Amino acid sequence: MQESMEKTTAMIEHFAEVNRILQKHNYSAAKLIPILQETQEVYKCLSKEVISYVATSIGVPPAKVYGVATFYAHFSLEPKGRHIIRLCDGTACHVKKSHGILNALRSHLKLEGDKTTSDDFAFTVETVSCLGACGLAPVMVVDGEVHGQVVPEQAVALVEEIKKNDAAEN
Repeated sequence: MQESMEKTTAMIEHFAEVNRILQKHNYSAAKLIPILQETQEVYKCLSKEVISYVATSIGVPPAKVYGVATFYAHFSLEPKGRHIIRLCDGTACHVKKSHGILNALRSHLKLEGDKTTSDDFAFTVETVSCLGACGLAPVMVVDGEVHGQVVPEQAVALVEEIKKNDAAEN
């Protein structure tokens, strides 16, 4: 009985911020996207438990919430790193060998298989279909800053510069 009470208390504490967000939006299914956006901002991703909790709280099937969370690219079911690297793999960038940049970043950050976030949660590397900067191909965006005509060595150097800056701030 005591163990069950402790689990319930832990769950309530875990979902305290979700409850605040749900209350702010009046538990409205019409506000699903802002609810998910704010929830992801707090928890850094939308876990299965959070998706189910939100769905139950606003009275919609979990499959609908999951569908929304997986349809929009800005939602993530896995935690992302503090620094987001988006690498374009559109036609112009692909032709200019963006895959070499991706391979260098993945190797440098030790990202194997379908893993996209470094073990220390410092970096997430994502490929996108187009960044709309074909004239700068190959292009990548790091924390919202565009870097054009990138070569693999520059991408790795940028990661190292970010690491150095992070270490200096701490």
